[in-house]
Amino acid sequence: MLSDSRSSVAVSEPPARAARVLVVDDEPNISALLSATLRLVEFEVRVVDTGHRALVAIEEFEPDLVVLDVMLPDVDGFDVAKRLRANGSRVPVLFLTARDAVEDRISGLSAGADDYVTKPFSLEEVVLRIRAILRRSQPELDGPGADAGVLRYADLELDEDAHEVRRAGRLIDLSPTEFNLLRYLMINAGRVVSKAQILDRVWKYDFGGDGRIVESYVYYLRRKIDKTDPPLIHTVRGVGYALRLPRGGEE
Repeated sequence: MLSDSRSSVAVSEPPARAARVLVVDDEPNISALLSATLRLVEFEVRVVDTGHRALVAIEEFEPDLVVLDVMLPDVDGFDVAKRLRANGSRVPVLFLTARDAVEDRISGLSAGADDYVTKPFSLEEVVLRIRAILRRSQPELDGPGADAGVLRYADLELDEDAHEVRRAGRLIDLSPTEFNLLRYLMINAGRVVSKAQILDRVWKYDFGGDGRIVESYVYYLRRKIDKTDPPLIHTVRGVGYALRLPRGGEE
């Protein structure tokens, strides 16, 4: 289902080159409207309607991003994303889902999602989120210490060049968005950053955004990073999040 705001799609500056977007959805009206809208704003688009066809198309089409429906007739979108990540693919994935419970968002993050949009959605929102994902898929180096290629805090190490994260020497597998979120927290180690700042710098949203996605990613990133004591990722109630050694009153 689509909301009635489909006619308000904003046509802003196109990408420097025509980015390739693979749309995977078995509802013809949704895939037709999505593909037409994305072509209108100068993306190169291919459409498939099953998970198995999506896996083949990703090999052949080599998309820059996949718009992936969760509910597919053969395998669900979560499984498709898991297979991609298991095969070493880092192509960004934007999930389309009618399910917005916490456990569903966590399932999407664990499958390697970069973002998700819940149905019904506006076409404008999908376009904006796609552009935000593409902008952050090749993040510019910024912040103190970023030019060194390796960021370190306590026993946590993030290697920009190798795209690897280790805690106490243990390799931690992160999705591209989790990697960028951790990188932002490490650049600002010792400081509290708000959800709005994270949405702006990690998600690169220039249209606001739902703070719940930050909560979900922080929760899941914490499960991976803070398996080892002491915990480093903390919630500062009413303010935001901080990467630092534990202090009183934090969680």
